[in-house]
Amino acid sequence: MQEIDFMNVLHKSTKRNYLDRVNDPEYPKHKAAKLAKSWGYEYWDGDRRINYGGYNYIEGRWEKVAKEMIEYYKLPDRPKILDIGCGKGFLLYDFLKCIPNAEIHGIDISEYAISNSKPEIRGKLLVGNATELPWNDNYFDLVISINTFHNLHTYELEKALVEMERVGKEYKYICVESYSNEVQKANLLYWQVTCEAFNTPQEWKWWFKHSKYSGDYSFIYFD
Repeated sequence: MQEIDFMNVLHKSTKRNYLDRVNDPEYPKHKAAKLAKSWGYEYWDGDRRINYGGYNYIEGRWEKVAKEMIEYYKLPDRPKILDIGCGKGFLLYDFLKCIPNAEIHGIDISEYAISNSKPEIRGKLLVGNATELPWNDNYFDLVISINTFHNLHTYELEKALVEMERVGKEYKYICVESYSNEVQKANLLYWQVTCEAFNTPQEWKWWFKHSKYSGDYSFIYFD
């Protein structure tokens, strides 16, 4: 287990105005959060003041992340890959571009995301919860979860981490939102609309150890 960053290049490419998120007259943060937690159209493709403002596939955006993971984990020619919280499946689709013989699977709580996922891989994506994964033990060569586990309540975290550990072999990777100082904490509180687990890196590492999660991890900070 170690901290390795695959995601901050993408995270830092987005400009954010934290106070505007809180004080917007039409979608103040509490209203945006309520709409976002439906995990439907408003979350993915609604107004930017609610969340993504249109979550569309961008050629090459996720491919560089896939390539870094493939190289770092030295995946075989026919790897089995699972994305927990896969959304519309863009990262899995780009994994297939890099390794056409890969066996990919994704799971997400959002019926809207799965229904509006990449058509080429929609049959490989399921609606479901991270706390109950419908795959056998040690099935996947790589299990990833990006910006999902911080959306779980405390009573769900251990079960989800145990499940992720169960279905994966050696290689696993989690990316979650976190904060390491008061500025990052305030910005996270201002910006997030779905986060339920507000943990420092030290607290996340406690959860990993407590749940016997053995994979890698990284943190997203809002500076």
